[in-house]
Amino acid sequence: MNPLVIPAVKSKAVFLDRDGVLNQEIGRYVWQPEDFVVLPGVPESLRALKVAGYQLVVVTNQAGIAKGLYTAADVHRCHEKLQQACGGLIDAFYFARSHPSVSESLLRKPDSLMLEKAIARFHLDPEQCWMIGDRARDMEAGARVGVRGILVGDAEPVAYSPRVADLPEAVEWILQH
Repeated sequence: MNPLVIPAVKSKAVFLDRDGVLNQEIGRYVWQPEDFVVLPGVPESLRALKVAGYQLVVVTNQAGIAKGLYTAADVHRCHEKLQQACGGLIDAFYFARSHPSVSESLLRKPDSLMLEKAIARFHLDPEQCWMIGDRARDMEAGARVGVRGILVGDAEPVAYSPRVADLPEAVEWILQH
């Protein structure tokens, strides 16, 4: 073994979709902090994951930027509100600014570039990671990089297992498995 090469210790993470998982889904783009409502149990759930040694990474499509409805600064303000509500527990935020009708991007879920960037940045072992989302595209993005998924809520009319009601139940599932 080359003495200059130090094997990297791989860590684990939970990738989190935003709207419908961490904050209330309101049926339209959520980009104003006053409309950004953190769901019940989210801070406690994230705290439990941190105690269990997980990095926390938010991965969210934000197509309204490409459509000119809001800016990246607006997204950052919502993420600041989420961090404040959760005691600064989230390790990273990634968001895709594109929309298929305006521009293509490998960042946008169901593609997996947001997850790939976090895997490289945090030296993650995908086999120890989870993706929690409320859409099939979230599960597909995770699967593309070998990350297990948990679908939350009933917004997607697809068969998927495991499927739970919300983030607290997803965290319970992770901590038991």
